[in-house]
Amino acid sequence: MIFTASWQRCRVHFMRNALAHAGKSGRRVVSAFIATAFAQNDAQAASRQWRRIADQLRPNIDRLARLMDEAEPDVLAYMTFPPQHRTKLHSANPIERLNREIKRRTEVVGIFPNEAAITRGPHAACRMGWRPPGRCPAPRAKRRVGRPARPLHDP
Repeated sequence: MIFTASWQRCRVHFMRNALAHAGKSGRRVVSAFIATAFAQNDAQAASRQWRRIADQLRPNIDRLARLMDEAEPDVLAYMTFPPQHRTKLHSANPIERLNREIKRRTEVVGIFPNEAAITRGPHAACRMGWRPPGRCPAPRAKRRVGRPARPLHDP
């Protein structure tokens, strides 16, 4: 098996950039157009749809069409992976969230005394409820076994 890698541009961030070129009145239409490319089943179909959208937008919003021309290989790179992995790859938000959490925790600690202390940060973030998709088991609800809790005061 040969692993090929490419640069993946976050789909969410691309949409923000694209909608900035669309203007307030055209944002919903442009968003719906571009979403049709993301809804395709394979990379070739997504690329064909992407080209159609860019060509349709070119007469009215040339800057957006040029942005789409430049961004196509990077934004659609996730489409080369199997469909079950695409939802985890199309956005950089999960990794950005983990990086923010690690940054927040390191600002509190300041200096790490050893390597084990460094790795505790992501593990703690995982235990505290943040979890990258498919990495940490979901936290289990703790159930009390036995008799019900006593009321705080007697009636």
